Amino acid sequence: MPERRVVIVGGGLVGSLAACYFAKRGWTVDLYEKRPDIRLPEHSDLVEHRSINLAISERGFSALRRLDPELEARVKEHVIPMHGRMIHALDGKQTSQAYDVFNKHINSVGRSTLIKLLLDEASSYSCVTLHFNYEFVKADFDTGRVELRDVERSEQTSVDADLVVGADGAFSRVRQRLMSKVLMNYSQTYIEHGYCEFSMDPLDGSFAMDPNHLHIWPRGSFMLIALPNLDKSFTCTLFMPWSEFAKVESDAEVTAFFRKHFPDALALMGERRVCAEYAANPKGSLMYVKCAPSTYKSRAVILGDAAHAMVPFYGQGMNCGFEDIEALDRIMVKTLHESGQANDCTANLTDDQLHKALDEYSVTRAVDTSAIVDLALENYVEMRAKVVDFAYLARKHLEGLLHRLFPQRIIPL
Repeated sequence: MPERRVVIVGGGLVGSLAACYFAKRGWTVDLYEKRPDIRLPEHSDLVEHRSINLAISERGFSALRRLDPELEARVKEHVIPMHGRMIHALDGKQTSQAYDVFNKHINSVGRSTLIKLLLDEASSYSCVTLHFNYEFVKADFDTGRVELRDVERSEQTSVDADLVVGADGAFSRVRQRLMSKVLMNYSQTYIEHGYCEFSMDPLDGSFAMDPNHLHIWPRGSFMLIALPNLDKSFTCTLFMPWSEFAKVESDAEVTAFFRKHFPDALALMGERRVCAEYAANPKGSLMYVKCAPSTYKSRAVILGDAAHAMVPFYGQGMNCGFEDIEALDRIMVKTLHESGQANDCTANLTDDQLHKALDEYSVTRAVDTSAIVDLALENYVEMRAKVVDFAYLARKHLEGLLHRLFPQRIIPL
């Protein structure tokens, strides 16, 4: 068969993993990322302070494992297990709440570390070409012509593709183009809360707090969280309504706010650093996206945040994007086998077969991703308020008991 080429727009976590999957299945892959290569020392700080720390779970590991168990093992060398939540009361008392009665857990991992690992993995395939400093302009999905702009030279170029994959984030341009080709139901919703990141240095050469927990300071309408890093620091994030952010501006107001609501965290972070980071670090917005369908014929598909951006409170945004890739791959391989081919080279799919696979993916995946987007939003209320509520704690205890007795029938969220 002639060469099958896929153009992937977006070289973040989802785009780089998608490049690996398509390369493994026999496709020629061109990946375009509008930012510079963050693996280069001069660009290594491009991901700092741009988003909340990452948590990788079994959903994410499953996608890595299907691609290559050795890749999964390499990623696991860079994670810190978090076996539960550590709840910080106003008086400084700490209470551990395990995630699971069978010790299942999530893991903290650095965004830049994981992106670099996946870009290195993609680069290891001879059929993958990584193009940095290119932004998507437009595409004619019917002909496969994709137009891009070199942001350094301000020059436009075009490439031809059999398939276009949009992994270009919550404000996806590929999705915008796709909306002109399909009857897409689409919604984008901002919540009335924002976030700001802080850092907590090691204390006497070690972690300042227990590193095997997600730390939460729940305060009703807002909260502070902290996730551990391999350098024994913590990345802390304050989530609260914009109306509350507006009340905290000067150094004196920042210090008074933290003294009142997070005194133990302030003692570990330091007043001077908290004030400096509150002033310097951006205040990020929080939004979620739902859309369906996410494909067009045999020619285009959007993955990850481009298809289902979510608020970060369920810790499943990246995991869900990785699962997109695994789910799509499974359907494409299944379709290939149903055609009578015994190999897993999905580049051998005909246009009709690929059309069928993409349609199946779009219909089946939309149900799951819509549910996770909703759960992520609901989990914000749980984290900032319910984790100290007696009725909630009693229910979780009962759920744990039932799950231990009937692990296949009773599965807590």
